[in-house]
Amino acid sequence: MKIVFPTKAGIEEAAQALRRGEIVAYPTETVYGLGVDPYTPGAIECLYAIKGRDAAIPVLLIAAENEHMDRVARSISPAARRCMEVFWPGPLSLVLPAAPDLPTSLLGPGATVCVRRTSSPIAADLCRAFGGAIVSTSANLSGQPPARSAQGISLDGVSIVVDGGELDDALPSTVFDPDTRVIHREGAISRPMIERALDR
Repeated sequence: MKIVFPTKAGIEEAAQALRRGEIVAYPTETVYGLGVDPYTPGAIECLYAIKGRDAAIPVLLIAAENEHMDRVARSISPAARRCMEVFWPGPLSLVLPAAPDLPTSLLGPGATVCVRRTSSPIAADLCRAFGGAIVSTSANLSGQPPARSAQGISLDGVSIVVDGGELDDALPSTVFDPDTRVIHREGAISRPMIERALDR
């Protein structure tokens, strides 16, 4: 496992590793995450394996730009766009209808995908260098506390860690379906905040 820093060269090295189908760890706005190219065959399965994660629980995607959603979401409703306007970039993960070419391992019930525009400058730079959305799941064994520093990551199979320093304690992102108004996980963005935004 190689540690790089979030310089232009370090970010590009991490992006190249993603293109090769390797697993990269990086800081997000909440915890350190693990990322892969969502379209590299076998990469998502490797990610599940090193985490010991149940393959029936799909991981989400993060992106740096709203335009990155065009490849991963089949459609974006007015309610979803409102959430994007108010809360993105930030810790609100939206459940959207998935694009037809997304791997089935990323799909939730009803052929949906969970996506977030990250507010972490380092994670956003990595997405931009890569050229689109990347998989994001916490950098830890399933059931264990998530890593808040590069030194806290000790998973076999991680190729590169982008060291963004130690992260402060933070709530996880809220996972919200804007079309059904179901909150699948309440985190940093509360239900009243979402309701105020949608009911304006």
